[in-house]
Amino acid sequence: MSQLESASVTSQPEKIPPPSPTPAAAESLGAVKSKVTSRHGWLGDYSYAWLCMPTLPWGRKGRKLAPPFYALESELPILLAAASGLQHALAMLAGLITPPIIFASALNLDAETSAYMISASLIGCAILSLIQMSRIRLFGKYYLGTGLISVVGTSFATLSTANAIFNAMYNDGTCPSTTAADGTVTRGACPEAYGKMLGTSMVCAFLEIFLSFVPARILKRIFPPMVTGTVIVMIGASLIGASGIPNWGGGSNNCMDRPTSGIFQLCPTTLAPRPLPWGSPEFIGLGFLSFVSIILTELFGSPFLKNISVIVGLAVGCIVSGAAGYIDNSNITSAPAITFLWVHTFKIGFYGPAVLPMLAVYISLAMEAIGDITASAEVSRVPVVGEEFDSRIQGGVLSDGIGGFLSALFTVAPLSVFAQNNGVIAITRCANRTAGRFCCAFLLLFGVVGKISGIFLSIPNPVLGGVTTFLFATVTTSGIRVLAYNKFTRRDRFILAAAMSFGVGDLLVPTIFTHLFDAVNDPSSGLQGLFDSITIVLKTPFLVSGIVAMILNLILPEEDAEAEDDVEAVDVEAQSPKKD
Repeated sequence: MSQLESASVTSQPEKIPPPSPTPAAAESLGAVKSKVTSRHGWLGDYSYAWLCMPTLPWGRKGRKLAPPFYALESELPILLAAASGLQHALAMLAGLITPPIIFASALNLDAETSAYMISASLIGCAILSLIQMSRIRLFGKYYLGTGLISVVGTSFATLSTANAIFNAMYNDGTCPSTTAADGTVTRGACPEAYGKMLGTSMVCAFLEIFLSFVPARILKRIFPPMVTGTVIVMIGASLIGASGIPNWGGGSNNCMDRPTSGIFQLCPTTLAPRPLPWGSPEFIGLGFLSFVSIILTELFGSPFLKNISVIVGLAVGCIVSGAAGYIDNSNITSAPAITFLWVHTFKIGFYGPAVLPMLAVYISLAMEAIGDITASAEVSRVPVVGEEFDSRIQGGVLSDGIGGFLSALFTVAPLSVFAQNNGVIAITRCANRTAGRFCCAFLLLFGVVGKISGIFLSIPNPVLGGVTTFLFATVTTSGIRVLAYNKFTRRDRFILAAAMSFGVGDLLVPTIFTHLFDAVNDPSSGLQGLFDSITIVLKTPFLVSGIVAMILNLILPEEDAEAEDDVEAVDVEAQSPKKD
């Protein structure tokens, strides 16, 4: 061998074997392999029979062994994570599809746009729920997210306010409408109104972001259960009257007035497969069937079915109405197989009269978030007092505000913390965030598959009305439960009476504030916008009652609860009959 060859041989780099995995990495890989390949990794010790077996309320009352509780970071079986995640997704599904359906109906949008709005709501909810479930440390003691199974969805507070904003846009000519000879007003399609609502929402979202940095003790002082409970009660009650019951009767559009001409002579329109006058017994029967299905599921269903009783009601109503010919399949056939965000877009705008109402909405969203996060912490068995809990409140409200901004970019109405999933955690005894991530994966799948949105859009109005009436009533019930946290001193009763005076008054006579500023002659455009803002706030039951409750709670002096209890005890003793 020559010296050159010898040098080339000796100069070749020595082959170095790949580095062996570190002990921690090897242990992690081994744990993943063991979890995926073992029966315990898939099933664990959970009682799936308990979760899926129906109940007989009048049978022998044996003591059922509850499954183990899975905490936030505990080891979770794969099958339970997937099953619990699916249950979370189904439990919130009705609440996610209802707002876009109502938005699209209020603005008379076409079926293609309406189906997209449902898909965008599901996809946006999946993405922003992942952010809300995280617990990302930002700086100092500030976080992003709650670190709990805190899913998000379009708040019914937004839904109630948006209806008032859309009505104002049609009244001031922002949206087109035509008046027939008999006085019937027909509204045209107005996607611009939705874009203006989204743009105004983006700007107002910064209020909730600011509120997230206010100390939790101050927020609790400004928004105690007296205020939050009143707001939640009025949200549910107003939605029952504005959407739930009208749809149960056949439709919440112009067909409610039963005009003598035009396409709204029958509900939902004369172009539907089997149109009927509003309030027909067939419509009432379909809605009642869905409503009763929810009750029967609660009576006989397994824990799994009880958590998705609203979906069961929708399914039963759709099966019967489909067999009877009330479902129009065109929405399903026209829906795309696959969709995603921004397939349809809305021109982002700004509507001045909506600023005050939307600011009030974001205040109510912060109130809802505080209550929902507290409930989530309770059922997840984590502390509900102390610095850790306060940081969860702060991170949740911050994520709520950022979510309101991002959801508008996703073409979705403001998304905020949902309370429906707390019941799922309590019944399944699974508070593990892995189940929450599976929930987000299912919601993303439901949103991407466009045909699913077409199916939801084809649900007949009476079926939707029977289900949403129950859904909105649960919101009212939640508000009553929050109010029950109060001791109901004389001061509490006074605040509640004053707030309900405006809220219930709006519900019963919704036109009382319509002509409040008619006497002002030719106001400027800016002044007219302010008048419209005030009118929207005064005409929205939960906004005006919440504002009254908040102001009175801050200015009225506190009372001695013990002294009040003593006075009531004396009154009761004086009024009770005396025994001989």
